[in-house]
Amino acid sequence: MASMMDRIKQFAQSPQGRRAAEQVRRAAADPKRRDQAQKLLDKLRGKRH
Repeated sequence: MASMMDRIKQFAQSPQGRRAAEQVRRAAADPKRRDQAQKLLDKLRGKRH
């Protein structure tokens, strides 16, 4: 049975994994999306603003 890391590596090298990675890169480059992600992370970490 493949370990979790092996399965992640296989996914990352697959066409579907490459598409997912590209979508994440595009979303991370968008300032609005980056702000949304930061707010979510702060909320999950329990930070208050």
